[in-house]
Amino acid sequence: MVGLPFSRLLGRLHVDLGRGDHRNTVFLAGSGRSGTTWLSGVINYRGRYRYVFEPFNPARVGAFAGFGSKQYLRPDDTREAFLKPARLALSGGLRDPWMDRFNTRLVARRRLVKDIRANLMLGWMRANFPGMPIVLLLRHPCAVVTSRLALGWRDNLDETMAQEDLVRDHLLPMESQIRAAADDFERHLFLWCIDNYVPLRQFAPGEIHLAFYEDLLLNPEDGLRSLFGFLELDLDDRAYEKLGRPSPLSRMGAPPPYVDGWREHVSSRQLERARGILALFGLDRVYGVGPMPSPSGAYSLMEENRGSAR
Repeated sequence: MVGLPFSRLLGRLHVDLGRGDHRNTVFLAGSGRSGTTWLSGVINYRGRYRYVFEPFNPARVGAFAGFGSKQYLRPDDTREAFLKPARLALSGGLRDPWMDRFNTRLVARRRLVKDIRANLMLGWMRANFPGMPIVLLLRHPCAVVTSRLALGWRDNLDETMAQEDLVRDHLLPMESQIRAAADDFERHLFLWCIDNYVPLRQFAPGEIHLAFYEDLLLNPEDGLRSLFGFLELDLDDRAYEKLGRPSPLSRMGAPPPYVDGWREHVSSRQLERARGILALFGLDRVYGVGPMPSPSGAYSLMEENRGSAR
């Protein structure tokens, strides 16, 4: 702890009064660069949650060293090697400098766990930690991919596809196309598809809350009311301030936020290829060549897949 900034030390000195019950946790999942850090600040706008930052990072959190960087677990998997560290993190029993680095709540009864590596475990979490509300944030795949490439992120597609259970349960129809990904753009795009296709197959509408980055920016009143209703939280103007948008009660106008900046970095060939890759998964019903999502497409995909996936 020597040399840590005071804010980091403060985050580790918390008292978790809700410890021992995973139902005192809200779990926020999403692909990397989809806006999960931003949305976690909105959900925790009153500062009442103990904020747990990305515990499922095996390179940073020792308790999760046995997990893969994009771990898939079947819902009926009851191996303690996976359950024990997850139970500790989700029930408030784990302290770690990486996890607690952004926490500012000294005494809390509830936790907000945010992670970008857990999408393929959400069905497993629901089975093994019932009653814990889960929010899945989606953002246009081209926005996610161009952001990752701009930051020089390396993909972990090979490690992801090395999981035989994942391929057998969900990816056999498109396995050959995934393994033939031609460049970094396609590899990251396939990762986005896998990340979101699997939970959309495992959950029915209402069992998980889908939040859409673009809708939260352009239609904040509806988006926040739906999200906060799912979490049974009060909503006031401060949430809109965290969102970076004016409150519905505000008389101050604001220009619409820029949600399609990724278009400047995606060629027509890449956009056409993205449309084809999304179609392999049926995800072209959720996102297309335009910047805005189709929530109804996501919900219909969930309805069709209900009961057909592990």
